[in-house]
Amino acid sequence: MEYSPPPLFKQGPSALARLVFFVVLALALLISDARFRTLEIVRGVLGAGLYPLQRAALVPRDVFMGAADLAVTSATLRSENDKLRTKDLQLSQQANTAAELAAENTHLRALLQLSQRSTTQSLPAEIQYDTRDPFTQKVVIGRGAQQGVQDGSPVVNEDGVIGQVTRVFPLQAEVTLLTDKDQAVPVQIVRTGLRSVIYGTPKGDTLDLRFVPISADVQTGDELVTSGLDGVYPPGLPVAKVVRVDKQADTAFARVICLPVAPVRGARQLLVLHYLNNVPPRPAEEPDAATTAKDAKAKKGGKPADSKAAADKSAAKPAEKPAAAAAKPAEKPPAKATATATEKKTATEKKPAADKSVKPQATPGAQP
Repeated sequence: MEYSPPPLFKQGPSALARLVFFVVLALALLISDARFRTLEIVRGVLGAGLYPLQRAALVPRDVFMGAADLAVTSATLRSENDKLRTKDLQLSQQANTAAELAAENTHLRALLQLSQRSTTQSLPAEIQYDTRDPFTQKVVIGRGAQQGVQDGSPVVNEDGVIGQVTRVFPLQAEVTLLTDKDQAVPVQIVRTGLRSVIYGTPKGDTLDLRFVPISADVQTGDELVTSGLDGVYPPGLPVAKVVRVDKQADTAFARVICLPVAPVRGARQLLVLHYLNNVPPRPAEEPDAATTAKDAKAKKGGKPADSKAAADKSAAKPAEKPAAAAAKPAEKPPAKATATATEKKTATEKKPAADKSVKPQATPGAQP
């Protein structure tokens, strides 16, 4: 009886033979590929064919890793976004502070140069707040009477006139701005030297140059400076610039609209000037001819008037003496008053005898 496997299950060569064959084949392929690179084409073909299978096998891993990365990335982006926003806010604040400090530094340097150039004594001040009245253009500065601020002092900055001190407190002062409707500044045009007065307007944004005749030479763009005729503002301070000139035939004066040169509402640091007007006093007016003649006549008649006054004084003295004498007896006791009355009676009885003796002497002189 034969126990050989059926044809379907024939094993062929033995396992040892096959092992030796495949080991030798593998070594031969390794040596040939290392020396002559004979299997590169085979590897490329196999890699291209197996790549879809590899990607399909890696899809679950990629999905999981993508979800994890998305969650981590979203949280990281949120935190980084918050940090960047905070840092952006800080940098923005620092940039604003730096810009403000730079502008303030430039402004203070300009004020310092202005105070050095100006021959007028000046006091730096800073605006604290605006007044509550909405119909006026006034601000309050942090300098007062204790720092030497005086009522009526002009207030300027490096660009020009800002206003005038109108009220002084011990530690503060109220400044009426140039654009206030009740503020007036004597000015002159630099180009022509024409003098006039500039006023604020109710709106508080422009200035009105009044009392300018129609025939006056005023053009758009003319610069206005203080004339110094009022004795309050030093001459030569920039005030405004002409922006429009309206001349109508039915009016005697032209309407001249101006804009202030200095930022009246935008100024922060100011200079308060102590301007002393060293103008000599005005000479006394010469008297007219009538006054001169009257004074001369009074001088010529001075002696008679003096003699008359002396006579009045001498006449007044005897009158005062009897009055004093009459007052003294009233103060004496009653006994002395009775004696005085007796003496007066005796003097009255003697008076007729004296009169009789006078009359015969006067009669012989009258007959011839």
